[in-house]
Amino acid sequence: MKTSFFFVFRIAAAWVFAYLVFITLWNGFLGGPGPNGLVFLVFLITLGFVIASAVSHIRRIRLIAGDINPGTLANRQRRQIEIPLEAGVAFDLVDATIRELPRSEDIESARDSLQVRAKVARINPYSNKTPGRFNPLYWIHIKRNQILATVTPGDGISSLTLVCEPESGAWSDWFKVDDGTNLENAEAITRAITRRIAEHRRNEQAAAQQTVTEKELTVAKLSLLHAQVEPHFLYNTLASAQYLTRSDPARADEMLGNLITYLRHSLPRTEDSLSTLGEELERARAYLEILKIRMGNRLNLQIEVPEALKSIPFPAMMLQTLVENAIKHGLEPKSGGGTVWIIARTIDDSLAVTVADDGQGFNAGSSGTGIGLKNVRERLRLAYGGAASFAIVANFPSGVAATINIPANDIPAKAEEGSHV
Repeated sequence: MKTSFFFVFRIAAAWVFAYLVFITLWNGFLGGPGPNGLVFLVFLITLGFVIASAVSHIRRIRLIAGDINPGTLANRQRRQIEIPLEAGVAFDLVDATIRELPRSEDIESARDSLQVRAKVARINPYSNKTPGRFNPLYWIHIKRNQILATVTPGDGISSLTLVCEPESGAWSDWFKVDDGTNLENAEAITRAITRRIAEHRRNEQAAAQQTVTEKELTVAKLSLLHAQVEPHFLYNTLASAQYLTRSDPARADEMLGNLITYLRHSLPRTEDSLSTLGEELERARAYLEILKIRMGNRLNLQIEVPEALKSIPFPAMMLQTLVENAIKHGLEPKSGGGTVWIIARTIDDSLAVTVADDGQGFNAGSSGTGIGLKNVRERLRLAYGGAASFAIVANFPSGVAATINIPANDIPAKAEEGSHV
């Protein structure tokens, strides 16, 4: 109550003081008798409008803010708002918020200095009509407000300094009230920024959740693709080992040792871990050594993989798939057998691994479904996007050559020198 009384008294006293200064100047410069009673009557009527406007301002502030204090009663409102966003994103958010403020106009947006200036036409809370020039309300009310928003960058967050004030100079605060319009603007912008930040956070959480879901689906798909390994190999190997235990125990022992190596490298991995080229090569070598025991001289093996490249990460089971295809569709159907080559080399910042054979090639009919090569392409897409590639071409003079090309950072300097087996 005391705050409200002093607010009305201050404005009334300012008008009375202005009237006394006017009388003094009249007498000092014009001399003679002072202003007549009509001037005094006009002043009293204007003063009545001023007091009524001040009281209306107080009541409206109470409705808007729910509290009366010097801060809420002031025509000029200042807010300091912390925005948990990078400065550029925060500036875009503030700029969009001010542009959507009702009756905002003459908006000037400076992205380099992170400032937004705008004018806001005054909203008359009691009437849609603007008072005429001969209406005292025209002279004692603020006609237009302005907004200055400045974003200050921080470490991962930004600070917004928001100023909502009348377009007129600070001296006018002694004589005029804004009917709480600047308080409304400040509160509206604060609410809109809070809402936009919450919406931004929800979008981030939704995007993160979608990423997690997509990752889970990708992992599940990769696991399914990984699980599609030829089961007959295991059965045939065990059957061959069982037969060799009676006829050739040494070769049976060698076959079982290679099978153990193959199975050890075939254990499931955690969802994010990659194998290495060396581990995949050991698995493929163990597989081929088993087949050499079964196929005899019909199968030869040539490996050209530099030792320095064996530590490079490589997708699990991909090399195995290519080797199995070379055997099943290239060499096993060929009466005289042939050779399988495994070659690794670096090209710029990528690793190229080729599995080639001199088997029947594309010209012969194949009973294969193509699912193995389809899985290779799909797994490369899921793991590397467009950064990896897979190509399969005819080998010369016969057979097929399949090449996987993947990005490989930190390639060892000595990787150019190969080892031949």
